[in-house]
Order: sequence, then C-alpha cells, then structure tokens
Amino acid sequence: MEKTGKQLWFYCSLLIAVMLNSGRLLALRENGIVAHYWRFNAAEFGYQLLAQLGFCYLLFSLNLGRGRLARYRDNNKYLSYLSLNFLIAFFGMVLIGGVQKRVFSFNPNQIRGAFWLGYLTRYALAALLIGIIIKIVLLLRQNKQQAIENEQLKNAYTTAELELLKEQLNPHFLFNSLSSLSGVVRENPGLAQLYIKHLSSVFRYTLIKPVSSLVTVNEELTMVKSFAQLLKMRFENAFELTIDVGDAFMQYKLPHLSLQPLLENAAKHNAATLKTPLKVTIKMCGDELSVSNNLNQVDADGTGTGLANLNQRYKILMQREIDIEKTTSYFTVKLPLKHE
Repeated sequence: MEKTGKQLWFYCSLLIAVMLNSGRLLALRENGIVAHYWRFNAAEFGYQLLAQLGFCYLLFSLNLGRGRLARYRDNNKYLSYLSLNFLIAFFGMVLIGGVQKRVFSFNPNQIRGAFWLGYLTRYALAALLIGIIIKIVLLLRQNKQQAIENEQLKNAYTTAELELLKEQLNPHFLFNSLSSLSGVVRENPGLAQLYIKHLSSVFRYTLIKPVSSLVTVNEELTMVKSFAQLLKMRFENAFELTIDVGDAFMQYKLPHLSLQPLLENAAKHNAATLKTPLKVTIKMCGDELSVSNNLNQVDADGTGTGLANLNQRYKILMQREIDIEKTTSYFTVKLPLKHE
C-alpha cells in the first residue's frame, strides 16, 4: 500500500509539472508571441520540469506520509499544519526560482518582473492542485477507514450475538430454565405465565433489536428487569437486583445488549443461596453506568469472551472501553454512556 501511495504521488507530481510547464514549449515557434518574450532553453526547461516535480512530490510526501506534518493535521493542530505547509512551499519556491534566475540567462525582451510573476503563478497553481489532490486522497482514506470500522463492528456484534445465543441455548441454561418453569407450573400456573412472559420478552429484545445499534438506558433496564425475574425463579429468590438510575439518565445511550451479559456473568460465576443471596446493583457513577455484584465465586466453565466482546463493541461504537474493577468483596463493571 505504501509503495502504491508513492507511485501515486510521483505520477500526480509529474502530471502537474508537465501541465504547468508545457506552455514554455510555445517558445519553439520563432515567430510566435511567446518566443518574443521567452527564449526556449532545453536545459532551463528540464530544470523547471524536474524542480516542479520535486516540489510537488515533497508536498505530497509531507502531507500524505507519516511525518510530523501529518500528525499535526491528525491531531487537529491546523494552525501549525497550515503554517508549516506555507513556509515549506514559500521557501521551496524562492530557492528553486533563485537558482534558476542565477544559472540561466534570460531574453532581454522579457517584461520587467515577468519572470517572478509567471514563476510564482505556476507554483501557486501547483500548490492549489496539490491541495485538492491531498483532500481527495484524505477523503478516500477516511472512507476506507470507515468501511474497515463498519466491518469490525459487524464482526464484533455477530460474535457477541452468537456468544449470547450460545449461552442462552447452553444445555445447562435450558435445563435450569425448564426446571424452574416445571416447578412454577406445578405450584403456581399463574406465575408460570409470568415466567413465560418474561422469557419471551428477553428473547424478543435479544433477537429483534438491531445488533449494531445504540439503545437507551431505559430500554436496557426494561429488558434487565425481565431477565432478573428469570434469575429470581432460577435461584428461588436468592437473587436481588437493585436499580438506582434517575429519570435524567434514561435517554442516555449505550450499545445494545450491554447489561444482560453482565447479569448472566454474575449468575454463572457466583453461588446464590437464601442465606447469601447474589446481589446486583445498577446505578449511575458520574457519567457511567455501574453494574456491581457481591462475590461468592464458584468454578464455572467459560472463556471470558463475554466481557471481551462487550469491551470490543464499546471501543468501536463509543470509542471508549469499559472499566472493570474487582475487590475481595465486589466485582464492578462501569459502562460509558452517550448523551445526545
């Protein structure tokens, strides 16, 4: 890719140099108007062509390469970026023009000041064309980077969705869910209907919502409340969920399916009894949504991909990462929120 870029810079530089210096060839016509004011000199013409080619290539390489000048632009230091570009271009023009005027002789019929006027005009046009081409290249790069990020987002969400579905369809998960449902049906058919209602709400939210979207805190909490009811029935009320999020934060946004994996992770890796229930607390911590649970860890199979996938989705969608804190008593994950 770098080699292709340098080839592009060279051919663009050559095109600009030939285009802006081709007018000098009109001086070959001895009776022409141009020949009256300019005397064609092959060595001078070659110098002009090569000098302008080098001038153009220098600006392309400085602006489209990986040097300090490009870093100024990438870091939004536009004043420094434009000032350095102007200084480099100005001193380059003066140096090349001074050498040309000293080395080559000129037609005595040439209009006074015509040399510098024509010279600076050509280089100003060259700088303008270079700026346009640089802008086009940067836009193409931006579009390409956006396409790469979109592909990464698609892959990250696909992986996260499949991982979540795998967890939900895990035989152990299904066995516990069906066992809980069986007991509820036998003891309280009315409660069984509520269980099925919450289970369908969880699956509907998981499968119908676009996997590449941001959702409101209110939408995530609504789903989590249904999921918490399933966990309460699964652990026979040895699970407690506390939500302390003010109305002012309900329209803040976060990636779809951010909270459910955290609750499932807590239920999977901790024991829960009526004596020592599993307690999960969701609350605001500054501009982040904090999800914490008490620790009573047990061995459980797992690859840790749930948190990794969640963090990857945050990096792509929010340009931030989740914050994980673990003490001897609590495990906490802080989720950045977006306020539009």
